Amino acid sequence: MATTALGERTLRRALRIDGQLYTLTLDDDGFKLSEKGRRLGLEIRWKDLVSGEAALTAALNASLTAPVGDRSTVSKPRAAPRAAARARRKRR
Repeated sequence: MATTALGERTLRRALRIDGQLYTLTLDDDGFKLSEKGRRLGLEIRWKDLVSGEAALTAALNASLTAPVGDRSTVSKPRAAPRAAARARRKRR
């Protein structure tokens, strides 16, 4: 019966996801997926993956980095012209 050797070095693999290039790095602590040429990316430790905490961490990170949408279409509430004029007069 063949046995699997423990990893002694870091393994890297280039991936193409939806036309975008990524680098997957595997080591003894976990794995990291980042855009090609970038240092920051999604990093998950094996311990967190096995315990189930990785799903919670991934969901939190996704909610923090999710695009909010086009802010140019959101209008700011404006004060009524009369109220703004009254406020300017009071400041004088």
